[in-house]
Amino acid sequence: MFNKIIKRGNRKVSKSDANESALYGISGNRNSALVSTSNVVVNHASRAAPSSSLGNSQQQPGVAATTIIVPPSGTIETLPSFRDVPVSDRQSLFLRKLHICCFQFDFSDTLKSVREKEIKRQTLVELVDFVQSGSGKIIETVQEEMIKMISINVFRCLPPASHENTGAENTDPEEEEPYLEPSWPHLQLVYELLLRYVVSSDTDTKIAKRYIDHSFVLKLLDLFDTEDPREREYVKTILHRIYGKFMVHRPFIRKAINNIFYRFIYETERHSGIGELLEVLGSIINGFALPMKEEHKLFLVRALIPLHKPKPIVVYHQQLAYCITQFVEKDYKLADTVIRGLLKYWPVTNCQKEVLFLGELEDVLEATQSAEFQRCMVPLFRQIARCLNSSHFQVAERALFFWNNEHIVSLIAQNRNVILPIIFGALEKNIENHWNQAVHGLTVNVRRMFLEMDVELFDECQRQYAENEAKAQEREEQRELTWKRLADVAAQGGGGGVGGEDMVTA
Repeated sequence: MFNKIIKRGNRKVSKSDANESALYGISGNRNSALVSTSNVVVNHASRAAPSSSLGNSQQQPGVAATTIIVPPSGTIETLPSFRDVPVSDRQSLFLRKLHICCFQFDFSDTLKSVREKEIKRQTLVELVDFVQSGSGKIIETVQEEMIKMISINVFRCLPPASHENTGAENTDPEEEEPYLEPSWPHLQLVYELLLRYVVSSDTDTKIAKRYIDHSFVLKLLDLFDTEDPREREYVKTILHRIYGKFMVHRPFIRKAINNIFYRFIYETERHSGIGELLEVLGSIINGFALPMKEEHKLFLVRALIPLHKPKPIVVYHQQLAYCITQFVEKDYKLADTVIRGLLKYWPVTNCQKEVLFLGELEDVLEATQSAEFQRCMVPLFRQIARCLNSSHFQVAERALFFWNNEHIVSLIAQNRNVILPIIFGALEKNIENHWNQAVHGLTVNVRRMFLEMDVELFDECQRQYAENEAKAQEREEQRELTWKRLADVAAQGGGGGVGGEDMVTA
């Protein structure tokens, strides 16, 4: 609760544009809840924002400038519905309704501007219905004004995340209570209007791309960092539709998402919308043509695989694993690259991440062909052997589940001469020492499976294991004997004999 109060108190609004105020006929003083802007930057309030001057006042570094203007009393009035005016007047009425929707209100006070808020909400509903129904094609000038209105409402300075308020570094993102945007009753309708405009068959991309340009897309991508999951869901859907409809923007969108990932991986490890961005990418990857471009392969190696490194991977791992698997299903030759990438970022002390990695690894192996499997099977099964011996029963159990997958078992059977010697010791140690009964039972089943595959190989591995254990026992006994001799010499006070022949060991 304290964090929420802090957020509301620290919430900054976006930089205003005086030209927009003049365009929409807005005038008044600076003590109300109206903010008008078209040239805004979406960012967290606690991060640096462009500086500007407000009269002769000094602006603090990192705080966005705001101009708050109140509409003159009585200027926001309910306009007639589209059904009540002639078809020839609907474009001008649409424009007037857009002007009303450029007013923004303070939602932290539910008793403030109640009538005006309801007028704006109802006006937004009418605009959405008009675009969705296809009652008339919107002319270009009105389209421009509509995008400006949408920009004024959605492109704003996001409130600081809870970890930015408290200074905590190691909090679990799943445990943090998300900040819900108080202006959502209006914001949702603005997003719905943008979505209906983008998907409408009446929208001409040649005209629309003049207003939904690279700057617009970048600001939209910044909104993925909002803590409100409802808003992220809308932004995800809209970005996906823009990618599908505006082919000219596709390379730019991929590059911009790439840059967001780089900053997340190598700088902040904090971003609210990585999962939603990966959902969009999952659909994009599914549409890649073959043979796959080198650009896409580099994206896999430089961005997607390193996304396994950050601590909050549990939040977005499901979407990440889907994207990774899509790459391997598209081009099976990438399996070796992906598996070695997973091994590179394999967790050492985080058992929860290890279970996630094993699940993803099984999905990748499901799409792996024999030739690619052979390239990476030695380091792969060395890691699996370590997982088999994990004292955390879920890790060991998840690794043993690989032998329930028919495709993986067939790959193992084809290469059993290499794989069984690597993991035989781990299987025997589990049977001898593992504390968990379920792991013990699964290990017995896997051991029996190898015995049925190749009796001679199994016997040879068992003989080799017995020899290695005997040698290890012998070395241990020799070590103990050496320490005993050293203790005896020390007890006799014959320190000078430490370097003598008695202490020389084979």
